Amino acid sequence: MIRGFLPVMPPTPPREIARAAIGAALGLLLADLILWALSGAGTPMMTQAALIAPFGASAFLIFAVPNSPLAQPWSAVVGNTVSALAALAVLQTQLPMVPAISAAVLLAMIAMALTRAMHPPGGAVAIATVLLTRPDHLPPLSFALLPVFTGTAALVVLGIAWNRATGRHYPFRQPTTAPALRQTPGPFALAAALDRLRMGANLGVEDLSRLIAAAEAIAHSGPLTAASIMSRDLVTLTPATTLTEAAETFRRTNYGHLPLIDGTRFAGLVPQTALLGPLPDVGLKALSQSVRSVPPTAPLADLVTLLAAGGQTCIPVTAGDRLTGLITRTDLLAALTHGPIPRNP
Repeated sequence: MIRGFLPVMPPTPPREIARAAIGAALGLLLADLILWALSGAGTPMMTQAALIAPFGASAFLIFAVPNSPLAQPWSAVVGNTVSALAALAVLQTQLPMVPAISAAVLLAMIAMALTRAMHPPGGAVAIATVLLTRPDHLPPLSFALLPVFTGTAALVVLGIAWNRATGRHYPFRQPTTAPALRQTPGPFALAAALDRLRMGANLGVEDLSRLIAAAEAIAHSGPLTAASIMSRDLVTLTPATTLTEAAETFRRTNYGHLPLIDGTRFAGLVPQTALLGPLPDVGLKALSQSVRSVPPTAPLADLVTLLAAGGQTCIPVTAGDRLTGLITRTDLLAALTHGPIPRNP
């Protein structure tokens, strides 16, 4: 029972944390500048924010989890806007503050569901709209346009630019046809399944399609282990290899990392980036990186977790201190898609 309250998400790579956090901070700063300029505020920009609090949650979704259906442009812009309109409608009833907040969130959730624009920060937009009410002043109808619609739209546009510049796809376009992997169901069948299981807001059709294809690959090929998918025909370096020879090997193979073998012992991975620019006056041993290795019997789940953590881009497979193979992300994707590739022993 206690385990149910422990973290369920895998660790986020530091690079991804920095990418999302910097993007969200810049997005909010630029969105505030846009809103400040459009509102014609007389106060200096740095002393009075034009943003509303729910934009922080919208920025988190757009920049940190851009693949989520809840973060897509329609969900964000329409979800926040209809939530503001719902709250403005409730305010016309002149209910006391507390019941007005509850009614605004209720109506906002209904409006988001009807418009297929589920966006969790929309509930916060409804609350924020009610909290802006004063006894002698109701937020005008234009509040839904500026700052809610305009601010959310600005975050979406900035999110598109930042995510694409940093290697993430946003918006996450759903495929018109299913990937040609075994007998994976078509997109309409998958969408119907998500609707039937009430998971349409949690998982996209393409994500589900890939998961099913991966599960089929595992089911058809049996349990996948490191030994069944690793590359065995390896190009290696030794401590006696000169830096010039190593640089030529990297140029010829175009690999990102090469294993360093000291006698029969695996001594680490040498990254290609270590040889960029003027060659340092040290041996390859000083340039090698100590990385986590796995035994040949390591299951697929361990390999996926290790590569997904982002700390390394390939996994050495070792028996004792002897290197027996290497698993790259390409090896893993090929195994998930087509099953283990037959290799010479």
